[in-house]
Amino acid sequence: MFTPRKAAAAAFLGLTMIAVSACSQGGTTAPSTNPNAEGGQTVQATAAMPAPFDSGEVSVAIVQNTGQGDYFQQYLNGTKLQAAALKMKLSVYDAQGDNATQASQLDQAIASGAKGIIVRHGYADTLCPGVNKALAAGIKVVIYDVEIQKCSPDAVQTQQSDAKMASLVLDQMLADIGKDQNVGYVNVLGIAPLDRRNTVWEQYKKDNNWTQKFFTGKYTTSTATDTAPMVYNALQANKDVAAIYAPYDELTKATLSALDQANMKDKVKVYGADISTADIELMTAEGSSWVATGATDPNAIGAAVTRVLALDLAGQLNTKNVEFPPILVTQKMLREKNIKNMDDLRAAEPSLNISETASAAWIPSIKF
Repeated sequence: MFTPRKAAAAAFLGLTMIAVSACSQGGTTAPSTNPNAEGGQTVQATAAMPAPFDSGEVSVAIVQNTGQGDYFQQYLNGTKLQAAALKMKLSVYDAQGDNATQASQLDQAIASGAKGIIVRHGYADTLCPGVNKALAAGIKVVIYDVEIQKCSPDAVQTQQSDAKMASLVLDQMLADIGKDQNVGYVNVLGIAPLDRRNTVWEQYKKDNNWTQKFFTGKYTTSTATDTAPMVYNALQANKDVAAIYAPYDELTKATLSALDQANMKDKVKVYGADISTADIELMTAEGSSWVATGATDPNAIGAAVTRVLALDLAGQLNTKNVEFPPILVTQKMLREKNIKNMDDLRAAEPSLNISETASAAWIPSIKF
């Protein structure tokens, strides 16, 4: 069974899940003190700032569904750094995974006088009323990873290219294990990016005659810790899987912990999503089952979405949809190039730098 001692080991995988306060008001000029905070470099602007940035601080807010986990910590770090470079007064709202709280905090952000709002993750059903209220009040709204334009067509939608991210990893999985294999699946549906990855998974599963032996996973404020025993139980009943697809790094961590608990880490290959220094350490550890992941740089994504909001505030955004391309990161590549952290990975994969994406001459872009 999944013992308390082993559960503690699973919890270790989530030690980087440092909670962001429920709502920290005011300008933020430095990254939060967490293991994923990185300084970045400011690429200086070469043109004068337009209105409203030419007359002092511009109040903006980010309303996030949760701030816990490596990916979300890095994303917020990039958001804060780019906001500071633009002299934005940034208020941070963290619903800690509670959808009703996120909707309430969106109302708070509107009432606070914010000129622009980033809404990061969550559910369209609970967010659309607030998003439409903000838009009707003349507040610019940029969404990240919520399928919201059916009910809020005037909102700006940003996201990773999730279909590409999934296909990169699943192509590698196919090359590694081949067709006609038993496989496991760890995911949570109802979350926009995970739904998009699921669509690709279903097609690959069909095309390659993969038999899905189990489907499990849970999205909580402690996803890795809470999902690990679920994966362990699934493995006890399905010891014949050749690989597991877990397309979110907290789910991937849960899968690694469960395999370790089940003494199966040398028998099953794991394919995930996202990247961080902690993820790199897990992928390159001796005997690690995590062989490939699809990834962007979350710090760079947070900064880029903030620039999208800045362009929208300045009346210079000419699209309602912005996507950020991922890359494939393999265990083999990390080991061969002796990549130990995100800085090493950025040096090896310059395409992770998207400081010129969603930018302009007047924007001091943050480069990681």
